[in-house]
Amino acid sequence: MTLRGFLGLMLALAGGALWAQDAPDANGGKKRIVVLGDSITAGYGLDPQEAYPALLQKKIDSAGLPYTVVNAGVSGDTTAGGLRRVSWALGKGADVLVVALGGNDGLRGISPEQTEKNLSGIIDKAREKNPAIKVVVAGMQMPDNMGAEFTEKFKGLFAKVATEKKAALVPFLLEGVGGSEELNQQDRIHPTEKGQEKVAESVWKVLKGEL
Repeated sequence: MTLRGFLGLMLALAGGALWAQDAPDANGGKKRIVVLGDSITAGYGLDPQEAYPALLQKKIDSAGLPYTVVNAGVSGDTTAGGLRRVSWALGKGADVLVVALGGNDGLRGISPEQTEKNLSGIIDKAREKNPAIKVVVAGMQMPDNMGAEFTEKFKGLFAKVATEKKAALVPFLLEGVGGSEELNQQDRIHPTEKGQEKVAESVWKVLKGEL
């Protein structure tokens, strides 16, 4: 095959792939849930099928609901990173967006005001793409050694954003997991398989009401 013929074949295949992604029934007629998060969402240290987005998919399937969960977790990501990539992560669109970012902001000492601004921007961008999108904000908390004032401001910003943007709220993504030696890996930050199961339960309590 000539080089021109090879390039032509590649273009044809790429065009076919793009068409398949954009086709109305490419997702089997199911609605899309995109989980925008960091290493906790990505399932750091675990098989991707053990991360809570995959566990949410199992709960959705068991409930017979027509949704597909997309794991858009990137290790080390911040709310600023989420703001930059949310449009790309949503792709051709989504019906539900779960925003599980902010933990890395807090650990890096980014001001709660900036984190709040970024979270609001993420929701605004998602609604520009789909005004009817449902949004779930997952709250995070910082350890006491970050200072009482910082800790309180950080803890409160997620509920504030959820209220102002009329989004659903998971009060604390790591409820019952944060600080537990049994439910976290050796780094004391990332949940174990059992820890991810508890995270999935916390998110599911809120998410199921949105579906």
